[in-house]
Amino acid sequence: MWIYVIVLILAIAISVAMRPKPQSQKPPSLADFSVPTAEEGREVLVIFGEVWIDDPNVLAFGDLRTTPIKAKGGK
Repeated sequence: MWIYVIVLILAIAISVAMRPKPQSQKPPSLADFSVPTAEEGREVLVIFGEVWIDDPNVLAFGDLRTTPIKAKGGK
């Protein structure tokens, strides 16, 4: 049994020693994010079906009211 424990510890030590070192990355800036915008005078895209849009324009949003969830059953 002790041989298995020693082999396990050696395998963990070798895998930790041989794993690739993480490269330092610069933190993301605001230019790296693509968030929806709401600009007046910007053209409105007409899309049919499902497509990926890199730079969406928000036309409207609403129904921000909340309603409580009521349990059914009465108990």
